[in-house]
Amino acid sequence: MLVELPRVPSTKEKALALNLDLTIYGSFAEIGAGQETAANFFKVGGASGTIAKTMSAYDMQFSDAIYGKTKRYVYEERLIQMLDHEIELLKERLFNRADATKFFAFANTVEMLNYHKTNQGHGWLGLRFQLQPNGPTNDCVIHVLLHDNDAGLQQDAVGILGVNLLYGCTHIADPVAMMESLVDNLAAGRLEIDFFRIKGPDFSKVDNRLMALKLVKKGLTRATMFDADGTVLQAQEALYKKSLLILRGRFRPVTYVTMDMLQSGLEAFKKEDNVDENNIVQVSELTLHNLTDGEEISDSDFLARVDILGSLGQKVLISDYQEYFMLANYISHITKGKTGIILGVANLEKLFQESFYEHLTGGILESFGTLFKRNIQLYVYPSYRAGTHEIYGYSQLQLPDHLNLLYQYLQGNKKITGLKPIHPEHLDIISDDVLHMIKNGIKGWEQLVPEKVSEAIKTKHLFNYQPKE
Repeated sequence: MLVELPRVPSTKEKALALNLDLTIYGSFAEIGAGQETAANFFKVGGASGTIAKTMSAYDMQFSDAIYGKTKRYVYEERLIQMLDHEIELLKERLFNRADATKFFAFANTVEMLNYHKTNQGHGWLGLRFQLQPNGPTNDCVIHVLLHDNDAGLQQDAVGILGVNLLYGCTHIADPVAMMESLVDNLAAGRLEIDFFRIKGPDFSKVDNRLMALKLVKKGLTRATMFDADGTVLQAQEALYKKSLLILRGRFRPVTYVTMDMLQSGLEAFKKEDNVDENNIVQVSELTLHNLTDGEEISDSDFLARVDILGSLGQKVLISDYQEYFMLANYISHITKGKTGIILGVANLEKLFQESFYEHLTGGILESFGTLFKRNIQLYVYPSYRAGTHEIYGYSQLQLPDHLNLLYQYLQGNKKITGLKPIHPEHLDIISDDVLHMIKNGIKGWEQLVPEKVSEAIKTKHLFNYQPKE
């Protein structure tokens, strides 16, 4: 028996439904190149039921005069200034409607594709809104990357996205469903939402770290990130002109080996040319593959790993870039600074397995051309050979003869560098063994992880930890 799925309302239907709901009323402020959201409400008729004011301070001096000075215009800070200004004007000038009206202020600041098509279209959209008359205000803020190869199509996409944002926040109670609805009536690939944050008294139970995970899991973006304290970040702004050091891993849990990889990698990275140690950002990256490990992603397991990384001061990047060359391609678009990627020697071996690149026209050379472009360098951490205490590092890597010259070239040009363990006595720590010990109450795991990690696991009962009676 076929189950009929609920039909997604069209953009016109959403705009008209909002226009006909006389309890929802507010302002639209659109600066930069995005002028399309309010237009959708005018086109369907009945806009007087929704729109108190529309405006566009396109000139920078006018914009500064209204919202205050800012260093950058397509920027979250400017968006928040706009929302602050517009919601206060509504409350001040329409106080006589407050008992019967749910006010909102919609704002966006957008950069469209330029005439020469040399830039990345992107923008910030936000809504400050009430769910009840005289109720508290909530904020929903998103950042979008625009992929249409035409400025007019990008404008159209922003207009649809803006309608979806207002409709979703006012008509959909579940935050995840609200987030998914943002791409209603937009063909796959037209845009990417790489930042989503909803907060306010009516959404106090929402964990925006989980919302960030779901952005990637549901295909709304390929990668997103947040700070050590759980604050969701827009990667390009957080890493703007920074030197970036990345460690990819499962982090189940973080052990002394993990810390040694980070420490030895950082010491090596600081010595590189064009790296200011005061401008380095360290990021721990989790891929969907490493999160699932063949199973459905558990929210509690995900948060356990993130809590531990946060306790160690690490920013977290979540991506579905399973291949290193895809990660490198992403990084090259969000920062022009030097980038170091820390990986174990076993993962270096996998990089040279040509079967992984059969889907690429240029095979392994195409992938390496992407991986090592610009300022990207690999730092290889050694391990013990299986069943021994013999160090196995990047210089002992054994490859097929036809790949040796390629490997020598990458070494000679310092694209691949070996790391020397600061604490080689930790090399025999295996994270899977530590996880088994934690889950099964086996003594001694505390000596294999940093004290902060041990405290977090015990305090928050992470990884199914159960204290002994």
